[in-house]
Amino acid sequence: MKSIISFVSSFQMEMSEDDINMEEYPTEIHDYLAAFEKSLGSVDEMLKTMMSVSRSELLQKLDPLEQAKLDLVSVYTLNSMFWVYLATQGINPKEHPVKQELERIRTYMNKVKEIADKKKASKLNKGAASRFVRNALWEPNTENEHSSKTPAKGKKRKTD
Repeated sequence: MKSIISFVSSFQMEMSEDDINMEEYPTEIHDYLAAFEKSLGSVDEMLKTMMSVSRSELLQKLDPLEQAKLDLVSVYTLNSMFWVYLATQGINPKEHPVKQELERIRTYMNKVKEIADKKKASKLNKGAASRFVRNALWEPNTENEHSSKTPAKGKKRKTD
């Protein structure tokens, strides 16, 4: 992780030096490079924040699913930064083994997402569902109709 921080910091220094020599790159991409430099600064700050807390201390606070998410995001970020590094060195990252590694990590990220989605899915309350269906389908019997609260026609009440 410390090598990532040094990579980002050295890349930022190179970007700052390149700002002075604007003749080395087309002026049309200056805004893109400025946005890229800003993004690198935020990545650098995030990495410094992550490195300030020990990994074991951080993992103790998380459940296993959250630990897996943290590990996957960390390794994906590392490989993505290596992808960018290869591209800056003129190496086609699509032909490098890092592409297969990123795809492998994505499949595990999808598996973790499926597990998290299953965990969030609502559970069926069988008792409530059966009561709901029973009450929705209930039809009164003909015997029950006559024994309702209102007296039936033709019958008189006895009075004492």
